[in-house]
Amino acid sequence: MGGAVSAGEDNDELIDNLKEAQYIRTELVEQAFRAIDRADYYLEEFKDNAYKDLAWKHGNIHLSAPCIYSEVMEALDLQPGLSFLNLGSGTGYLSSMVGLILGPFGVNHGVELHSDVIEYAKQKLDFFIKTSDSFDKFEFCEPSFVTGNCLEISPDCTQYDRVYCGAGVQKEHEDYMKNLLKVGGILVMPLEEKLTKITRTGPSAWETKKILAVSFAPLIQPNHADSGKSRLVHLPPVAVRSLQDLARIAIRGTIKKIIHQEAMGKAGNGLKNPPRFKRRRVRRRRMETIVFLDKEVFASRISNPSDDNNNSEDIEEERPEEEETKPSELKPDPPVNFLREKVLSLPLPDPLKYYLLYYREK
Repeated sequence: MGGAVSAGEDNDELIDNLKEAQYIRTELVEQAFRAIDRADYYLEEFKDNAYKDLAWKHGNIHLSAPCIYSEVMEALDLQPGLSFLNLGSGTGYLSSMVGLILGPFGVNHGVELHSDVIEYAKQKLDFFIKTSDSFDKFEFCEPSFVTGNCLEISPDCTQYDRVYCGAGVQKEHEDYMKNLLKVGGILVMPLEEKLTKITRTGPSAWETKKILAVSFAPLIQPNHADSGKSRLVHLPPVAVRSLQDLARIAIRGTIKKIIHQEAMGKAGNGLKNPPRFKRRRVRRRRMETIVFLDKEVFASRISNPSDDNNNSEDIEEERPEEEETKPSELKPDPPVNFLREKVLSLPLPDPLKYYLLYYREK
């Protein structure tokens, strides 16, 4: 087995490695990856492998390698308010990261073949909402999952702005996948052993780009042996937010603006002399290698023509000079959840405070 990037000690170090290797290239994608700890989606006895750039499979539970998810997230070009369909939604890890970018007015649906995996995904989603320190930094588009075969989606379903399929698609199913897209939408899927980005530029016009060489387990074909009939998958309806929900979103947004303004005011009255920066030389290597697990996932980067021919390059990085004098054994204080503190300090009834905080445990 091999990894496109080296293993990290924790989630942040894994993301640092993905950034350095140019798998994560945009700020929105980086924020989403940092907000959700990959290890939280592993079974406890397998968490030691969570920060390796490798796929993981246990029974029906499956996670693709981080470099694959990075390329998918970048290719989808996600924006707030879009609609997203995840075919083969699995643990919900990708859907939850997408939900952080879509925001409260997006649509986030997933189809998963195995009902036990749906239950696992719901447990992980509930754990993220109730316990994650990063949840309050975002307004979340909570994913909704349905059980079924993604090749049996009802023909009267709505079309989506963004679609991802997490299993190998045969050429014969390419048009089926394309028809799930709105005009202007983007579909990302493994097609003929290439992670492929397809943009619908018109009612019958498409642009196709090959991103990465991959080998995914193929889509499972529908089995009608029992009844002889197709079991159509009906996707969740596009729900309209309740007035209560809209009020919570607006209040939380206003409080965040106040916190930001207060922070900016304090920064303006802070130190007159910012810390000096000292340059240090860092050697970075461009990696073009592989990710696979039990012959299910293999990835190798398709070189960008703009890449230089050097295997490594020296760069200079700025760091505060004072960092070097800080004792290595000192750990930073845990981050403060200013939104939670502000809500709890408001002269409101406790039930309303807890509603504003999504009844979170932390």
